[in-house]
This record gives sequence, structure tokens and C-alpha cells, in this order.
Amino acid sequence: MAGVDATLLEDLTRRGLVNQATGDGELEQHLAEDSRTLYCGFDPTADSLHIGSLVPLLTLKRFQAAGHQPIALVGGATGMIGDPSFKAQERSLNTPDVVANWVEKIKNQVSAFVDFDAEDNPGMVVNNLDWTKDLNVLDFLRDVGKHFSINNMVNKESVKQRIQREGEGISFTEFAYILLQSMDFSELYKRHNCTLQIGGSDQWGNITGGVDLTRRQHRGKVFGLTLPLVTKADGTKFGKTESGTIWLDPQRTSPYAFYQFWLNTADADVYKFLRYFTFLSVDAIDEIEKADSERAGRPEGQGILAKEVTRLVHGEEGLTAAERISDALFSGDLKDLSESDLEQLRLDGLPSSELPETFGELSLIHLLVEAGMAPSGKPVKDALGRNAVLVNGAGVGMESNAEPATVFTSENALHGRFFIVRLGKKKYHLFSRAA
Repeated sequence: MAGVDATLLEDLTRRGLVNQATGDGELEQHLAEDSRTLYCGFDPTADSLHIGSLVPLLTLKRFQAAGHQPIALVGGATGMIGDPSFKAQERSLNTPDVVANWVEKIKNQVSAFVDFDAEDNPGMVVNNLDWTKDLNVLDFLRDVGKHFSINNMVNKESVKQRIQREGEGISFTEFAYILLQSMDFSELYKRHNCTLQIGGSDQWGNITGGVDLTRRQHRGKVFGLTLPLVTKADGTKFGKTESGTIWLDPQRTSPYAFYQFWLNTADADVYKFLRYFTFLSVDAIDEIEKADSERAGRPEGQGILAKEVTRLVHGEEGLTAAERISDALFSGDLKDLSESDLEQLRLDGLPSSELPETFGELSLIHLLVEAGMAPSGKPVKDALGRNAVLVNGAGVGMESNAEPATVFTSENALHGRFFIVRLGKKKYHLFSRAA
């Protein structure tokens, strides 16, 4: 049908983005026949989404580009319960006010990926609190609970792991989470003729619960599709750095730090991540990989990945800012930076802070840890020991000149008040003295 890209599922498969699907092969035909409505849920467990949410967000964008209508569900209700799927222990419950505030912030983030003004298939954001806040518990048990077998629920792998883990177990609250998420699918089918739910592979049990409930309540033919959870080749957790989680909110992770995260992707992961996180064609990515394998020196895949993903999340302006900071820190002479350049670096998102009035009474190790350059004093002490701490380009060692009172002087400052501290090869912080 005009306006629908029938090759979407084939492209997702080539990118490695299809983990499991219901329907025994019927989903491809279902998507090729007409424009469909699909949804993905995002529970507000913080005031920002992190890059672990990028695969489903970009998949919604891919479906919309292929002619389908995406719904981003923000879990104002489910966010107050907590999904137990493959979690080691019970989540802490947040207050309704906190969750409501997070819901609004996440709605705004989703708008960067879903086009709400598309003429034929505009996206939507919905909140599952809208159909649960006034729900009577007896109606919920009669209309939803009766369709679920406890036998099947306890046999779901995500629940089974919690039950079998000694000393942990699972509360009834989290055990019942699957009923709420399943009800979401059924409600969206009834309200918007939504026939597909997508989510990470850890959501398979919840998604199939929704498929079954929709069939039982409405005799609806609906489908589920799971996406792979992103893993790194070296076994470390994706989206985590020494400084913590990589967030989509530029106030929590600056565009510069975001850009650097992707630029530092390992060679073993970069081409997979190009398929997952960019809209470059698979053939183009294959060509990049082939050219990199034949090139002497540093491959270009990481630079392309950093540009494409930073542009998608932070726009052209965010990418320009990230590149400006990177060029200044890694290529240029710091002494060539003007005072306005340094002010701009701070505005562009280089981690920065003012030196406290009592900085002369602190150790350099304490000061750098407090600024977030390291999680503890040990990495700083190690870096000092190998002369890997630089202030305005000059090395600082373990001897007496490592004290802030002798390092952060007006004579050593750029333009009388700025200090760019480098810890190791890649971590920077801009300190400033009061004007």
C-alpha cells in the first residue's frame, strides 16, 4: 500500500534489531498490508531516559519513517510499581508527585524522536495513568486478573529468577506488574487500534501477556516484537562510564560528554552500534567497515557514529558544540583559546565549576573527586603518580606543587581565572576563579 515501506522488517533484521516476534511469520505481512499503529512503553524511573532507551526510541522513529503510527507510552502508573523483569531486587517506590514530574520530562525527550505533526501518521504520547487512576480494584481483578494463570506467571523466566534467588523473592506488587503492562496493550488496541508492541528482549513475558489479554478481551489479532538488549563485546555494561550513566538530558550528560562516549567505542562494537543507532543504510555501514579494515591507522567508524548519534539526540547545534570542544581540547593549543572561547566551552557543556573559596585548604585529589572527575581518590592518585594530570597543559605530580594553592594561581590561569584540568587521556574539567 502507498506510503508503507514493506521492507522495514527486513531492514530491522539486517541491522540485528529483531530478537523475537510473535505470530509465526505473520508480522511481516501485517506490516506490509497497511499503515499500523504500534507502541513502546517507557517507565519513568528517573527524570531522564538514558542511552539504553535509544534502541526502542529509534525503532519507533524507523516505523514512523516506514509509514506506521508510533505511540510512546510513558508509564505514570507502571512507574509507581516497578518492572521486576530480570532485576536482582525489589525497586524502591517513588511518590506520585516525583513520578508525575519525571513523566513530563520524559514526554519532552520522546518528542525529539517521534514526529507529532506528520500529516498521515502523527505520533502520540500517552500516559497509562489515564486509564488506571480511577480503576476499581474489583473491576481490575474481574476484568483483567481472571485472564491470567498464576502457573504461567511464575514460570516466566524473569519472575522465576526472583523466586529462586535465595533471600530475595518478589512482592505481590511487582508480581502483578505484568497485569498492568498487559492492560496497556489491550487499552491501546481498544482506543487506537494499536496492533504491535515493541520492547527490549527482557520484556518478552510482559509483551506476550498483553498479546494474550488483547485476544481474550477483544478478540484482537495483535503482535509483539522484541529488540536486543545492547551489550558490549568486552562484557562491560553498555551506557556506563567511570562518571556514571550516559543520559539523554543535556543537563545530566553534556553533548560533549555524549559525543566522547560514542567516539570511544571499541572497534569490536562500532559497526554493530552503527546499525543499531544510526539511519545510515546497512550497505553504507558495510562499506565503512570494509574501508576501515583496509585503512592503516585509526578507523573512521567511531567518528561517524559519534556524529550521527549526537546529531540525532542533541541536534545540529549540540553536535557543533561537541565538536568545537573536542577540537579545542585534543587538537589546539590551550593558550590560543580566548576568554570568550573558554566561556563558550562552558556553555557548550564542558564539565565545569567554580573553585570554592576554601580551595587552598583542600587537597587536589579531594577537589577533582568533588568535581566528578573520578569516583574516588585512587584514580586521581594513580594519575598523579604517572604524571597524567595536566592543568592548562602543564603536568602536575605527587610532589608539593600538587596542592591547589600552588596550582590554581592567577599566574597559572588562562586569562587570569580559567584552569582546564585533564585527568588521564580523555577526562577534562574547566575550573574558574571568581572574577
